[in-house]
Amino acid sequence: MRLEQIVLDSNDPSRLVRFWAGLLGGEPVDREHGWAHVEPPGGVRMSFQPVPEHKDVKNRLHLDFEVEDIEAAVVKAVSLGATREGVVHTDEKGSFQVMRDPEGNEFCFVR
Repeated sequence: MRLEQIVLDSNDPSRLVRFWAGLLGGEPVDREHGWAHVEPPGGVRMSFQPVPEHKDVKNRLHLDFEVEDIEAAVVKAVSLGATREGVVHTDEKGSFQVMRDPEGNEFCFVR
């Protein structure tokens, strides 16, 4: 068994795939029936399925992306349409910054 892809519900898959492709690399692909996906270099395919409802609660699952420089990653993500949640948190394991993609899905930059 292996992880084939991560699927996120989306109100606008075409827009959201372009955000993630800009952040992680890879070419955004618009598919039939409103779906979209991107295959980031060295990563797992991220697919976006159209749904009518809006996100209104915290994710039960989120993605952590290891980065060399948290602030540089934040600047890039914000320029693509993400928002920062709070400040960088540091504990005995390292540091992390909570972020939200353009549809409000939480993810973190970790170091």
